[in-house]
Amino acid sequence: MAEHRTMQRAALLDAARALLSEGGTEALTFPALAERTGLARSSVYEYFRSRAAVVEELCSVDFPFWAADVEAAMQQAADPEGKVAAYVRRQLELVGDRRHRAVVAISASELDAGAREKIRAAHGGLIAMIVEALGELGHTQPRLAALLLQGVVDAAVRRIELGAAEDPAAITDAAVGMALRGVVG
Repeated sequence: MAEHRTMQRAALLDAARALLSEGGTEALTFPALAERTGLARSSVYEYFRSRAAVVEELCSVDFPFWAADVEAAMQQAADPEGKVAAYVRRQLELVGDRRHRAVVAISASELDAGAREKIRAAHGGLIAMIVEALGELGHTQPRLAALLLQGVVDAAVRRIELGAAEDPAAITDAAVGMALRGVVG
């Protein structure tokens, strides 16, 4: 029985990822989850009390994979500049990934305080990864620099998600350039 519940919970999370990546947070409804999984709507409530609860679970399950992926890319870099470039590039390469799209949709949504705090903590872990490299590059306030750098990444993510006129590779290259050289072209 426990294994069956685990499988149904996993199916609900996968359906939630799909709905978020296809239609953003508006698409994540209990009727839609029920339809995608073949469960009765009342069954969905047995697993999650609210949309925010679904979001919290997705964050706790998906964000560590995403962060580990970014960290692995950074570890392959030979120097701090390479780490910064890998940090930006890998996050932007993950934009099309369903887990990432779900996290992006979640970040943009109206959530309760608990879900927002989980997202903040997860982002904090991501930012902590780059602080050391920024310190090695001579930043006197590497944490502030990391927060601003993540702002550049987030703006590039939104640009790619919008299907902007520029090719995603051009957006990625521009974001890496901005990260490494600032506004000096």
